[in-house]
Amino acid sequence: MSRGQPPIADVRSPAGTAALARAASELRAGRVVVLPTDTVYGLAALPGVEGATARLFALKGRAADVPLAVLCAAPDQALSLVDEGAVTAEVRRIAEHLWPGPLTLVLPRRPGLGYALGTREGTIGLRCPDQPVVRALAAEVGPLATTSANRHGEPTPAAAADVAALFGAGVALVLDGGPCEAPPSTVVDAIGPHWRVLRDGTVGLADIEAAARA
Repeated sequence: MSRGQPPIADVRSPAGTAALARAASELRAGRVVVLPTDTVYGLAALPGVEGATARLFALKGRAADVPLAVLCAAPDQALSLVDEGAVTAEVRRIAEHLWPGPLTLVLPRRPGLGYALGTREGTIGLRCPDQPVVRALAAEVGPLATTSANRHGEPTPAAAADVAALFGAGVALVLDGGPCEAPPSTVVDAIGPHWRVLRDGTVGLADIEAAARA
């Protein structure tokens, strides 16, 4: 555990706007912050800032061959990170109907994107969470590289204070959005003609297929 305690800012309070501004500043400086999402608390860093995601991997205790997901403000921001040829009509319909929400789509990455998300450089896992705090922050600073706020292989604390105690001064700021303990997002490999569910969640394959046809 890192020594010291990071500041905790309640984004539900009247000072929430100031907390978001501070989080944006910390992220731009290459530091790691803790965010509430619509599933669990997450560690976040800016993937285009040199060294930022390396700090995140080190905090998590996870190897770089397990890539980070990217949380975005809106479908258009997310799909702008995808290889243009992979943004099909079906992908757009799914994004429009199921985002924001607990669905992560793994798609071919846009060439030359330059994000440090791990060793799998050809793909990117994208999600627009149903959490206004995250979407507002991504709209301000750009897409956020994220992973659940736990040590690799261990449970994720549901309370902001417990996340702060776990990581200590290793994180620059903890945004407190109240308890976060929903099931994880559904993860779908959307590369090629035959899509695969890589992780089950609350969004089922039937939901995805229906959105693709909508």
